Amino acid sequence: MFDLFKKNENKGPSDVKVVRDVLLRFIKEQLQKAEGGEGRNIKGINIFIFGNPGEKHVYEAAVYAEEEDRFKQEIQKIADDYAVDLPGNWDLNISFEDEQPPQAIKVGTLDAAIFIRTKDNTTQKSATAYIRVLNGEAEKQEYTITSSGGKVNIGRGKKAQVEEGFFRNNHIAFLAESENESNKFVSRQHAHIEWNKDNGCFMLFADEGGIPPRNKIKIRSAANENLIKLNSVTIGHRLAEGDQVILGESAVLEFSYNSEEAGAQ
Repeated sequence: MFDLFKKNENKGPSDVKVVRDVLLRFIKEQLQKAEGGEGRNIKGINIFIFGNPGEKHVYEAAVYAEEEDRFKQEIQKIADDYAVDLPGNWDLNISFEDEQPPQAIKVGTLDAAIFIRTKDNTTQKSATAYIRVLNGEAEKQEYTITSSGGKVNIGRGKKAQVEEGFFRNNHIAFLAESENESNKFVSRQHAHIEWNKDNGCFMLFADEGGIPPRNKIKIRSAANENLIKLNSVTIGHRLAEGDQVILGESAVLEFSYNSEEAGAQ
């Protein structure tokens, strides 16, 4: 962990102020890099805090965890001071994680990372895509999803009761009673896909059952064969042609804009 905690025996307000100042300075630098001083395309900022649970209270105080919107107001003041023209509806999301999400940028020596969400100005307004089951046993081998179809839940069982007691409908449902070994590692609420109208793309998000310490989600990009892990419910993956998604240990889905079933007819 960083020296300021080791050197100061009090671990009091001065430590909190240092953490807050480091976070705000880093956010200012990233905002300026993201848009070259112009923030109109910034949708929001995600702050992820991870590491030693014993120091969680310091970070909570640094981001005013008990005072909703106060840390956002400080970021807005910095944006105004440095002419970063943030849109009026930008949002701030602060979460405490088990580990750093790989898409986020680490804040120096702090146990914190930042992810700035932006929108693409060259977007398509609608799309149809297909999700194929390559491994595991689901209700269908191929599912059709559309930009107007709303949230597409992925999980084990057609209707699954979640921790809060409510029932969730899985639109892409791996069979709960299947003997297929891959199905056993798919959570009841594993993931979901949503259409992002600002960026004109389908986004894959991990749900509570699909992130550590439970069943992880991994994506192999068809474009460069990079392996991507979703470790947070707030950062999604932009699905591209041929992406393969591994749920749990071995259930595999493939994303495509071309229907395999239509081609076989």
